[in-house]
Amino acid sequence: MPTQALVVADMINDFLDPAGALTLGEAGRAIIPFVADRIRKMRAQGAVIVFLNDAHDSEDLEFRRFPPHGVKGTWGAQIIPELPVAPTDEVVGKTHFSGLLKTGLAEILQRENIAEVHLVGVCTSICIMETARDLDLNGYRVVVYRDGVADLNQEDHEWGLERMARLFGVKVV
Repeated sequence: MPTQALVVADMINDFLDPAGALTLGEAGRAIIPFVADRIRKMRAQGAVIVFLNDAHDSEDLEFRRFPPHGVKGTWGAQIIPELPVAPTDEVVGKTHFSGLLKTGLAEILQRENIAEVHLVGVCTSICIMETARDLDLNGYRVVVYRDGVADLNQEDHEWGLERMARLFGVKVV
């Protein structure tokens, strides 16, 4: 049984395509090759690969703070074409910042006997950080790849990485 999982958070059109509703621009596009390589390497090692994606309803309360994005069933909510999903990968929708809140992620990690979760994706100071916090609180070892995460701005990115390492014991590599 695998003991590691790679969680690929919110690598969707609305965040990473230039026409996306809440695009991260070049900072987001820059991590795509690293994320693709990390997926390939961890698949080869037998790790569980989980794509964790926004899947909001059109009237989601989050849209009070952010433009509508990641609406379930739309082009914007689709995983970017540069990261093809393999038949063995898991795809999990989420409606909150944390990937563990009201999703099937916890069940997947338990079923697969996962002890360590590696995180890549967007946004560092929002969904990556909240998911890392909840994983830590649930006893998982957490690794975040500095070159595999991005944010809406560099200051939030750096703050998120520092906070995860200091408060949650996340290993930032």
